[in-house]
Amino acid sequence: MTIEQYEELNAKLRAEPGDTFAGCPVHVCVPKDSGLEICDLWESEEAMNKFATVMMPVAERMGLTATSAPRDHAGAPVRLPVAVARCGGPGLR
Repeated sequence: MTIEQYEELNAKLRAEPGDTFAGCPVHVCVPKDSGLEICDLWESEEAMNKFATVMMPVAERMGLTATSAPRDHAGAPVRLPVAVARCGGPGLR
């Protein structure tokens, strides 16, 4: 995904009704030579799945599809466990 595609997708998701990003207190996006590396921390698997039901159709309409499984630093595919975060404090949603 390019920075331009990311920005377009983000704008479209923000235009969706409701709080599309509810349950995601941490979102990190880092540019890499191969595109963007995106990491989210979700409060629950349910929140992550709810986001995916909104995000995936929007991304697919843009021609974006999931092309690979998450990979470790050596490039090997990994399955990431779902972790539940208990976050709070000023500035955190």
